[in-house]
Amino acid sequence: MKIKVYTINAFAKTIGGGNPAGVVINADQLTENEMKKIASMLGFSETAFVLKSEVADFKLRFFTPREEVDLCGHATIGTFTALLRKDIINPGKYTQETKAGKLNIEVTDDSTVMMNQTTPQFYEIIKAEEIADSLNTSIENINKDIPIQIVTTGLRDILVPIKSIDVLNDIKPDFDKVAKVSKKYNVIGYHMFTLDSLYHSNAYCRNLAPLYNIPEESATGTSNGALACYLYRYGIISSDQCHNIIFEQGYSMNLPSEIQVSLGIAANEIEEVKVGGKALNLCEVILEI
Repeated sequence: MKIKVYTINAFAKTIGGGNPAGVVINADQLTENEMKKIASMLGFSETAFVLKSEVADFKLRFFTPREEVDLCGHATIGTFTALLRKDIINPGKYTQETKAGKLNIEVTDDSTVMMNQTTPQFYEIIKAEEIADSLNTSIENINKDIPIQIVTTGLRDILVPIKSIDVLNDIKPDFDKVAKVSKKYNVIGYHMFTLDSLYHSNAYCRNLAPLYNIPEESATGTSNGALACYLYRYGIISSDQCHNIIFEQGYSMNLPSEIQVSLGIAANEIEEVKVGGKALNLCEVILEI
C-alpha cells in the first residue's frame, strides 16, 4: 500500500532549521501498526496522523519511531501548517482531539500556528547530583538558584537549569543513564536550559529523550510550554512578559529553532498556555508499507 506523507520543519528559525515531523493527512484507513511502521520508516522524533473526530475539528495521533505519545507540539505545528498549505484550512481557530485532551489551535494570517496546552502541573524536585551524573558534567555547572523539577503542560519533563550556553553546549550526556533516570521518574526526558541567549530570547535550550529513542531534539513545544510556566512560577518572567516568551533551541545540532509561548495570567495564576511558531520546507514523499 502506498501512503502519501508530508515532511515539514516545525519551529524553524531558518529554512534548514527547526524540528522535522511527518504528517499523514488522511489516516482514518490506517491501523495502529501501520502508523507505527510509517513513523519508524520516516525516523523522525514524531509523526502525526490526522483522523476524523466526533468532538473536534480534527483528531491527531502522534508516534515516535518506537511508540505512541499523547501529544507532540512540533508535530502539531507541522500538521496545521501542512493543512494550511494544502488549502484544507484557512487562518482561524480550530480544535484538535488528542490523548492529552481536546486542545485549541489558532492559525494566524502570517502562518504562525499557536496551540493550547494544558495548564501546568509541578511535581518532584530532583537532586542535582543524580542529574549531573547522567549528564557527565559537574554539579557546579547546574544553576542552583532555581530547582531541577518535573513540570508538565501535557508531557512530563525534567527541567534542568544550566549556568551558561557554553556549558550547555559542552554537555555530552550518558544517554543510557538519562534514559534510566527518565524511566525512574516517568518522564519523557530532560529539558536543559540556560537563561543566557544568542538573540535576546528568554532562554536557550537542549532537549534529551533517549528513553523514546530520541537522543536530542531540536525543537520541543510541550517542553517549552512547561519551561515558560516554570520561569513564571519562580519569578524569572513577570506577568508583563508572559504574552511574548521566546526560546532558542536546536543550535547545538545546527538546526536553529524558535519557539513562542504565551501565558494567560489571572490573579497571579496561569490559566492558559499557548505554544507555537512557524514551519518551513513542506515536502511530499510516498511510502510503500
